[in-house]
Amino acid sequence: MDLLTYDEYSRHLVHSHAHEGDIPGSVYLKAEDGDDTKGTYGQAIFPIPSDDPNDPLQWNNTKKTIILIICCLYSFISNSATLGPSVYIGIWAEEFSVSPSTSSGLLSYPNLAYGFGSLFLVPLYLKIGRRPVMLGSLVVFLAGLIAASQCTTFNSLMISRVIHAFASGVVRRFQFSWLTTYSSCTSVASALVSLCMGATGPLYAGYMLAGYMLAGGYSWRLYFYVEIAFAGALLLAAFFFVEESAYKRATPQEDHAEKPNNGTVDSPTKEKPGDTIHSVAVPMRKSFLQTLNPWSSIDHEVSFLMTMIRPFTYFVVPAVFWVITTYGICIGLGAVTFNYTFPLKITAPPYNWSETNSGLIAVASIIGYSLATLFASSSDAVAPYLTRKNDGVREAEMRLSVMLPAMLIAPAGLVLRGNGDMGFLLLFLVYAHSIDSYYANTSEMLIAMNLGKQAIAFGMAIYLLDWILQYGFAVMIAGVFTGLLLANNLLLLVFMIWGKRIRVWTSKTWLAQVHKSTITQVMGH
Repeated sequence: MDLLTYDEYSRHLVHSHAHEGDIPGSVYLKAEDGDDTKGTYGQAIFPIPSDDPNDPLQWNNTKKTIILIICCLYSFISNSATLGPSVYIGIWAEEFSVSPSTSSGLLSYPNLAYGFGSLFLVPLYLKIGRRPVMLGSLVVFLAGLIAASQCTTFNSLMISRVIHAFASGVVRRFQFSWLTTYSSCTSVASALVSLCMGATGPLYAGYMLAGYMLAGGYSWRLYFYVEIAFAGALLLAAFFFVEESAYKRATPQEDHAEKPNNGTVDSPTKEKPGDTIHSVAVPMRKSFLQTLNPWSSIDHEVSFLMTMIRPFTYFVVPAVFWVITTYGICIGLGAVTFNYTFPLKITAPPYNWSETNSGLIAVASIIGYSLATLFASSSDAVAPYLTRKNDGVREAEMRLSVMLPAMLIAPAGLVLRGNGDMGFLLLFLVYAHSIDSYYANTSEMLIAMNLGKQAIAFGMAIYLLDWILQYGFAVMIAGVFTGLLLANNLLLLVFMIWGKRIRVWTSKTWLAQVHKSTITQVMGH
């Protein structure tokens, strides 16, 4: 390996005393003499970049921003490909001679596959690298879209849509893998904004119906042709700009061994993970041509099978389970329930809208997400302020007070038959809270989140039209689903009051010891 001598290496070497204590989610961020800091409140940098210029945490902001844009666009395109065709439920029912409830399965099952794909693809990218799985995911996604555009039977269309949804679902984990170089809340917000905006797909799909006669009679297929074009462009962009980000970083056990005390966050020590003696030589930064290599090295320390099994243990971790229920209900309502029911309801008497206008429900989503995004950075201001008041110790629950308005606004919007998109603000802050609480084995935790929330959304959607026909819109939407959302949101108070006690308790369980002894990766790489 090419090496630079210490004198030839001009990159700034980050120095920081920041460290996580024995309790997951409690981090000492008070800057000591000589520490590099970030943010308005001058907190020490965490996680701490290594001296290696190939460390993703050392990449320049331009490169990180390009990757951020590519990942967010992939998330938007993949989610819009899965949910956008909801306006075609009635058309597919007529074309394939099935009931609208059966036709809705062309959204329900791909949406389920969109989440469950991570159970296979995340362990795969931990084993063989992020870049090859990213490129492979885009290739299969593109192939599935091409197949869907050419289908002439219900079964073939179902298979094609499940394939493209299964392949692309892993993009959400890619976002967190590559974007942890930003602040936690920023990466979570960008990931969820792009994902949620994908739910506006019905707006574009609806208006493409109006233009299909001018486009040679492509009908619903035109939507897939447009998705194919964007997917092809993303594949090229990912090949040239998305570099492999797998990087071996010191685990908490190794960091703990370097500490002269018990590693608690109550008082700083003279030696912390950032106080390492820099080697006299560091690797050269990879050239652009080297970063284009589509293959990465195999990580023999990662067990593919165990990485598929361990995520299921996260279902009993309270903070993770809360993410699952919040995300599942938000998707089940905003992305599935309204996208299923609105086109059918609005085209029937007494409204009698045309199918080309049935996608206008996405306007409510755009407004709701945009309003919520205005408050997205609020926790990045509140949490540092509370950290400073707490003598530099950051607690995971310091973000949660920002969520109090959304806790009630989202159910209220649901009663009014709106999307309740302030629930989006609640959603990404719940996500950020869970990531703040558990830094290690984050990939496995996110697998559990994907599986759980897609299962909940699937359960809410699979018989939705039948339930509405039996009980009515008011009972199901303003009654049952609003009750579920409100009950889930009230858990915010539980975590605000007893969140740290819950983290202390879970850190002492047998399950926590198992995870601690089998850490495969740490947040930030």
